[in-house]
Amino acid sequence: MHSVFRIGDIRKLDEKSPLYEVELKLTSDDDQQLRQVTDRIREEVNRTGWHRMGQLLLKISQFDKGEELYMALLEEASNDSDKAFIYNMLGKMKNGKGQYTEAASFYEMSLKIERKTLPEDHPSLANTYNNIGEVYNDMGDYSKAVEFYKKTIKIQEKALSPDDPDLALSYNNIGGVYNNMGDYSKALEFYEKALKIREKALPSNHPDLAQSYNNIGGVYKNMGDYSKALEFYEKALKIKEKALSPNHPSLALSYNNIGLVYKNMGDYSKALEFYEKALKIREKTPPSNHPDFAYSYNNIGGVYKNMGDYSKALEFYEKAHKIKENALPPNHPSLATSYNNIGQVYDNMGDYSKALEFYEKSLKIREKALPPNHLSLATSYNNIGLVYNNMGDYSKALEFYERAHQIKEKALPSNHPDLAISYNNIGLAYYGKGDYSKALKFYEKSLKIREKALPSNHPDLAQSYNNIGGVYNNMGDYSKALEFYEKSLKIREKALPSNHPDLAQSYNNIGMAYSGKGDYSKALSFLGKALVIRQKSLPPTHPLIKATKDNIDHVKKKM
Repeated sequence: MHSVFRIGDIRKLDEKSPLYEVELKLTSDDDQQLRQVTDRIREEVNRTGWHRMGQLLLKISQFDKGEELYMALLEEASNDSDKAFIYNMLGKMKNGKGQYTEAASFYEMSLKIERKTLPEDHPSLANTYNNIGEVYNDMGDYSKAVEFYKKTIKIQEKALSPDDPDLALSYNNIGGVYNNMGDYSKALEFYEKALKIREKALPSNHPDLAQSYNNIGGVYKNMGDYSKALEFYEKALKIKEKALSPNHPSLALSYNNIGLVYKNMGDYSKALEFYEKALKIREKTPPSNHPDFAYSYNNIGGVYKNMGDYSKALEFYEKAHKIKENALPPNHPSLATSYNNIGQVYDNMGDYSKALEFYEKSLKIREKALPPNHLSLATSYNNIGLVYNNMGDYSKALEFYERAHQIKEKALPSNHPDLAISYNNIGLAYYGKGDYSKALKFYEKSLKIREKALPSNHPDLAQSYNNIGGVYNNMGDYSKALEFYEKSLKIREKALPSNHPDLAQSYNNIGMAYSGKGDYSKALSFLGKALVIRQKSLPPTHPLIKATKDNIDHVKKKM
């Protein structure tokens, strides 16, 4: 009795047998790693019922109550070990509330104690480094996040076996940061390292395997490789459907991710089908004001926005916002996201004063809650720039686009796709001002990044070719315009479903270029294709349907 073994190897007896053979190695009394683990377990088991209550409050997202409890426990803490643990938990509560700077401060206090009292390769240090990495990731300080995640991995690679699931978790975390940085090859490298460990160490239906497949799917989605993304998301879903109850929240997450891919592909009915599956699960799992409901309502709102059904989009975005207002503190970054989404709908509806009102509400929260170089601030500046662009105030638009770009240049690597978005938008403003040479310069900068960073059939490349085509069209160089419009169309025909609105945009633009060349029959043919798609995919009152009909009338008058 009381003997402790290390697991050396696990082998299946044979393919047909459900039995496994496990090789065990008896540990010795002077096993240093075992002593550290034993001390840690003893420490956890000996924690009071109040500590266990605190961990439960964290799990159910009761961050205010958890913070109150741990502040009281801190006053009673008599030793460094307890203080370090409490600071760590306070950091988690603050992080859950979106108070990232305060979370980092508590984690640093925990780290200061642990560095004094523990050996430099102690597992508790790895845990604290991991938590600090997580908060920097949430703050958008990705280089700092990578620094701390690497410290975690350095300890774990020494202390753990190469197939330990905790190591897989760390590889997964650092992969997530690289994904956020737009370094998709690095993200895949670490996600695949995590997957390799999990495939060896875990049974084939383990939820952590589903997490790996899900994350790899997310990278492919960001790269615009939607078929690959679906393949991995469906692998994740298959595991979850076997391993979990039919109403498990994790299934809702999978349905949501698959819905997101279909949304990006422009297949809005499929996207809604999966988003509604996710919502159905969440509606069965109380409480009705849980933030996950807001997530579902937000995604459904996004589909209706893309379909041009703005009243429906507002209905769902406002449902999401109402839940967040009740569940979160008034300066939580997630509330800023809600204001931003509502602003986008008003922007698309052409109600620019309303759009600005909501974008500025979003910006106000982000300026209070986030560090000055956070990418969400860049999103706010960018969106405000877009409103001014749509209002025809191109100088004001440039001012905000450049503020957004300044943040991105500091926070992101030089070939990040988000920088391409900045260059593209600056190009839009110059295009609006009629400065076509400047517009072309920025569109080409955007294209250069996209050609390096993205696969050759990515929809963002199609957008770049389309915009460059627009410049040549306005300069009267219709042959050049057609060359770029056709490059754009070629990608869109491969990457998107046949009724996607972006295809209609391509057909419309090609039609107008042929009109410029005086080839009116070709122009009408392409404009007709654009109209068919827009009438199928958009509501009958959508302004793009009227614009296409006007273009057809304009060409007919020329014939």
